[in-house]
Amino acid sequence: MELRHLRYFIAVAEELNFTRAAEKLHIGQPPLSQQIQALEAELGVMLFNRTRRRVELTSAGERFLPRAIAILQDTASAAEDARRAELGEVGELSIGFTPSLPFTSFLPRLIHRYRQRYPDVTLALREMMTQNQLAAIASSELDIGIVRLPDVDVPQEVALRQLLVDPLVVVTRDDHPLAAQSTVSLAQLRDEPFVMYPAAAGTGLYRHLMHLCDELGFRPQVVQEAREGTTLIGLVAAGLGVSILPGPLSCIQVEGVCYRPLSDAGAVSIASLATRVNDTSPLVAHFIELLGEMDASRSTTPPS
Repeated sequence: MELRHLRYFIAVAEELNFTRAAEKLHIGQPPLSQQIQALEAELGVMLFNRTRRRVELTSAGERFLPRAIAILQDTASAAEDARRAELGEVGELSIGFTPSLPFTSFLPRLIHRYRQRYPDVTLALREMMTQNQLAAIASSELDIGIVRLPDVDVPQEVALRQLLVDPLVVVTRDDHPLAAQSTVSLAQLRDEPFVMYPAAAGTGLYRHLMHLCDELGFRPQVVQEAREGTTLIGLVAAGLGVSILPGPLSCIQVEGVCYRPLSDAGAVSIASLATRVNDTSPLVAHFIELLGEMDASRSTTPPS
């Protein structure tokens, strides 16, 4: 059965006149009659009762008509959906992000703009540590990652694009002597107890901090570990020690806690876009295109 047979049948069923149906379809009446007969032969039923004066649907034709209409509508819908998928207007885009990113204005604004522009694309958002995101992108389990650098192992299948550079901040109790300073150097923390992410958490911050401390000739005295930044801040409030976290987390206000920027060169956390090398997905392309527009907007906005 061909789709054109269904179109021909529907036209005759709507007009109940072969001449008018043929005109509507822009074909001759004899070929139309032949195609209807071929359809009836294939189905093994009569779809129309034909007399010299009138054409009417048989009971089989009445039952077949709504199904034929539905088939053509579904076919048109499927074709439109495929076209929109090719254009990146529908589908699912999986995006990973590190726990500190929602506390920036950047990620919420980016997601909001993408949803406005492509409302029929489903966004599967996953909070993941950097190393886990990179592995998921390399294995095609994740389309896009927004990761924290430096000091992470980047698979060769993953391409990076820098987005933001955030300062690292020292988290202390507000009654700590260092809280009276406007900035703190890492060397001043040499003898402080630390609460930190565990080495196996998959965040680049642990290795980056160890690298900075190694350059100063000491290793942090880690007394407690936790996998969530908010938990680390709570442990600082409890007096267990100090911590170092990406600057955006300083918006978390906990009684008894203060944040001070680290003054050391290199004491930064770099947020970067991670994608698969040579990814041809139009969904990913649109996401990167929107990022470019946001970058251009930031570069042309005069300072307030």
